[in-house]
Amino acid sequence: MRFFSTHTYRWGLLAAGLLMAAGAQAQDRPTPAPAAAPAPASAVPASRSASAPLRADMISDVPSDEQSYQKEFVFGVNFNTQGGLLGGASVRSSRVMDDRLLRFWSVEGVMLKNAKEERINSFIGGTYINRKTNYAFVLRPSVGIQRILFRKAADAGVQVNGLLSVGPSFGLLMPYYISYDRTATRTNVINLSTDEIVNEQYDPYKHTITGAILDHGPLFSGIGQTQVVPGFHLRGGLSFEYGRYRDAVTGLEVGFLVEGFTKRLLILSPSTLSDTDALNRKFFSSVYLTLYFGHRS
Repeated sequence: MRFFSTHTYRWGLLAAGLLMAAGAQAQDRPTPAPAAAPAPASAVPASRSASAPLRADMISDVPSDEQSYQKEFVFGVNFNTQGGLLGGASVRSSRVMDDRLLRFWSVEGVMLKNAKEERINSFIGGTYINRKTNYAFVLRPSVGIQRILFRKAADAGVQVNGLLSVGPSFGLLMPYYISYDRTATRTNVINLSTDEIVNEQYDPYKHTITGAILDHGPLFSGIGQTQVVPGFHLRGGLSFEYGRYRDAVTGLEVGFLVEGFTKRLLILSPSTLSDTDALNRKFFSSVYLTLYFGHRS
């Protein structure tokens, strides 16, 4: 009995020691941190919730509307204060230099008229211009620059451009012909079937009997006798472009032009030599309007 109680006492001490060692080991272990609760959506910063912007080097270079063409070619119809109902025609070719500047060359052909021209009706129903001895045409090649002042939208709106150009002027004096009845100058009677009728350049000193002038002659009768008078010109204007498409150009141009020649353009033959300077000039100024259309590439 005593032996049993002694062994029981020893096993109890051993069990108690084991329990104490286990408890001490448990205290030495680090306590794991509790799992963090997921943050609510409202707590996420706005900069992280939104998509991050693309880097500049990841965006492809797309040409703007201003850079989508390099050349421009237009045709124009001209009206001016020195010409008639229809002044002339022109062509212009432009090349883009930068977003707002274009360089161009142009060629324009116009007719000049004298403000003192007087149209007369003949006895047979024809017409001629009193004392007119030459038609006057001007050919104007020029170079210039075009500046975009106000840009239009890609497919609508109005674009305003400023233009400045300069270049030589070539005055072309082509003889003005009339139909003249030589027989009537002697008989004072006009008989179209038998009279001698000639087409020749009008000269008031030679064709003194106005009743024998029947009509003006054909336009290009004296083209082989055309005289060239050199000169120069300077032009400035504004153009208003109404094109609805990127590759189409339509608009109008208004402006002012000054021009000078090396000698007076003899359009009207004076009745006296003292009238020469009063009738004909070597310097001209005019206001013009050009309607133009064309394309870009």
